Amino acid sequence: MTDRRSVTPMQISARNQLEGTVGEVTHGAVMSSVTIKLPGGQELVAAITRESAEALDLAEGAPVKAVIKATEVMVATT
Repeated sequence: MTDRRSVTPMQISARNQLEGTVGEVTHGAVMSSVTIKLPGGQELVAAITRESAEALDLAEGAPVKAVIKATEVMVATT
């Protein structure tokens, strides 16, 4: 595994980036659910592959950045 501290940060075009900390990681057979706590108290939940979650070595309290790149957003009334 590469030591992430020695890697130059990646430049990306996605403008929607939210910094936070890992609140919880729940692994399933194929997918993992990652809860990210944002500075304002909100939480964001992302579903990523278990392989990616393990490769990122995600642990509670670790600093992370959620990068959001979507082609559409759906809105529904309640």
